[in-house]
Order: sequence, then structure tokens, then C-alpha cells
Amino acid sequence: MKNKLYFKSDAKEVQTSAFKAIEKEQESIGYYALPEQDISPVLEYCKTVAQSVETIAVIGIGGSSLGAKAIYEFIKPVKSLKRKLYFLESTDPINISTLLSKFDIKKTHFLVISKSGNTVETFSIYKYIYSLQNDSSAYTFITDPNSPLEAYAKEIDASVLYLPNNVGGRFSVLSTVGLVPLALCGIDIKELLAGAKTIKDSFFKDGYLKDTILKKAVYYAKNHKQYNINCIFAYSETLKYFCEWYVQLWGESLGKFQRHSAFNVGLTPIGLIGPKDQHSFLQLIMEGTRDKSVTFIKIEDFHDNISIPNITLPHLEALDILNNLPFSELINMQCDSVVEALDETGDIPLDTITIKSVTEANIGSLIFYYEVLTSLVGELIDVNTYDQPGVEAGKIILKKKLGA
Repeated sequence: MKNKLYFKSDAKEVQTSAFKAIEKEQESIGYYALPEQDISPVLEYCKTVAQSVETIAVIGIGGSSLGAKAIYEFIKPVKSLKRKLYFLESTDPINISTLLSKFDIKKTHFLVISKSGNTVETFSIYKYIYSLQNDSSAYTFITDPNSPLEAYAKEIDASVLYLPNNVGGRFSVLSTVGLVPLALCGIDIKELLAGAKTIKDSFFKDGYLKDTILKKAVYYAKNHKQYNINCIFAYSETLKYFCEWYVQLWGESLGKFQRHSAFNVGLTPIGLIGPKDQHSFLQLIMEGTRDKSVTFIKIEDFHDNISIPNITLPHLEALDILNNLPFSELINMQCDSVVEALDETGDIPLDTITIKSVTEANIGSLIFYYEVLTSLVGELIDVNTYDQPGVEAGKIILKKKLGA
């Protein structure tokens, strides 16, 4: 993975201070240790799921589903997987019915994921599915130890797996939350974690990405009042759900009251997919208010060599310049052209991330890169990156409404 910055950030003392804070944070924040975890318990558990199971379905919302979905949808187009994976994450009745019509519920194993063990959205969906399939062997529950969900799972004699200590939902994709459904589908979780470890080692052991990540985080933090919107512009449809994961990670981690003041701060995340969003949002970036930074993500090797045919169309001869051009080259030329056009404005912060190919290791690297970047920016803008009181406030009001 390569990351090129088109802006300068020279606050060396601030970078050093931020790095020391993140080094110290590893003692209490659990996600940093996930790339080096022992995955043998996950692989052993996967052997217990019946071979007759054709489909895995995750019942969960937010951090319980978005990360695994991002990885699955990135890998699925280029790899033959042994099981399909679905995500039941919305209380939209049309969505629930549509998803359930796509697979045989009797040949499905359901992973019910809730850190707290009492998530309203998760258990409204679970209750409905349980009314259709009440065989407890069809379910595995993933939760914190001693949660109400653990007690329920034991009551019905269902399997229970646990989240590791001090790992919040939106940082949990490389834990049992993501590894179990991905491994059950045939995704190589060992390679996934190896990719994450590459970024961890590079950052914490003075590797090639350390300086770049620190410069980027310091720039975002220093300029967060002016450039308070952060866009990812990913040039591959396979990264659509990665963008959704990033929106939760960035928004829920950084939109907070500052720890040592009463100010509201944060950077608004926006996920875009090129080239289609060149025909919508790009105009706003190019000529709109200068309040947006943009990170472009592109892929060198798409594992697909289809090209534009050597065909001349009457009255459209000018488009023969496209003939014989591989689509993989075209989409990256489109990306590079937009980067060049925005760079010429001189006042839009830009950087590019280049992924070598569509593999588990590379998406693992991208996931961990963004987790570390989020932690750094949170430290620098003085917020608690790992809580979400704004989300909890809405949950409390909902439960009062339900109670009434």
C-alpha cells in the first residue's frame, strides 16, 4: 500500500507528541493487539458449523456488521467462496423480507452480534427470525462476557463467542465480530491479519508509512475547523462498503465534545465511488466551499483484464481513442485526471492511497491504516475517540418510547 500526500505538514513536535500518546494507548485500547492474535480458536469454532450450511447471516448493526461487510464485498468478486454471507442490519420490513427471500433459512447459520447484549435493532430482527427458525443450533451469539445475551444463549443451549477486552464495536472488525463470519465463508483471515500487521509494524517500528500517517493526522487536526469535511473517493465498486465502514468509524469516533473544553468538534466523513460520483459530487469539491479534504483510493491490479473492443461507431469516430484500452487502465486514468485537476486549484488538501491488488492482506492493511489514523486525529483534536454518548442518548429515548 502506498500513500502520497499533496499537502505539507511540518509540525514535527506535534507529530512526536501524538505518536507517544498512541504508543501509550496500546496499553488500554484493545484493537491495537488484534493483528497479532491467535486465530486458532476461531478456526476451531468454524469446524463445528455443519457442512450442510450454505449461508451465513449476520444479525447486527453498525460495528457489528459494517466491517465484515466491507471485507466480504471487497473480496467476493475475485474469489470463489464456499458460502454466501448476508447482513440483516435494518428494521426496514421490506429489507428484512427481501433478504430472507434470497436464502434457505433451514440451511443458514445465524451470527447474532451485540456487544451490550440488548441492542434494539438486532433483537427485533432476531425475534422475527427465531419465530421462523427456533433450532438453537442454527445460532451463534457474539457478545461481551456476562452480558444479558450470554445468559440467554446459555439458557437455550446455543454457542457463545466473546469480544476481546477493550475493543469497541467500530474497531472490532479484526476480532471475532469480523473474523468468524469471514472465515466461515472461506476468506483467508490469516492473510487479513497479516495485512493489518504490516501497517502496525510500519507505524510503530519506524517504517515507511509512519511519517506519512503522522503528517496526515496532524494536518487534519490542525485544519479541522476549515477543512471539516473529509471525503474518500474510491475508484472501485468493490470499496463501496469500505466507504460505509469508514463513515461510521470516522463520524462516531471524531464527532464529540472536546475533553478539555465545551466545544463541539469533528470531521464529517463522506464516501464517494469513482468514476460515477465524478458526475455528481465532484462539482461541489472543485468549485464549492473550501471545507473539504479528499483521499483518493485506487487499485493497481483488478484481477480482470477485459478491454474496450476495437470497434468504430458511426458518427462517434472521436471515441476510437478508447479502443483496446483495458478498463483497469481507464478507471485509474480517470482517477489520476481528477487528482491532477483538483491539485491545480492549489487549495484543496489531497492524498492518494494505492492498493496493489484485491486481496485479503491489502484490505486488512487499509482497515488498520484507517483505524490508526482515526485514533491519531481523535488524540490531536482532544476527543475521546472510543465512546459514543450521542448515540446512547438516542437509544435511551427510544427505550422510553417503547416502554410507554
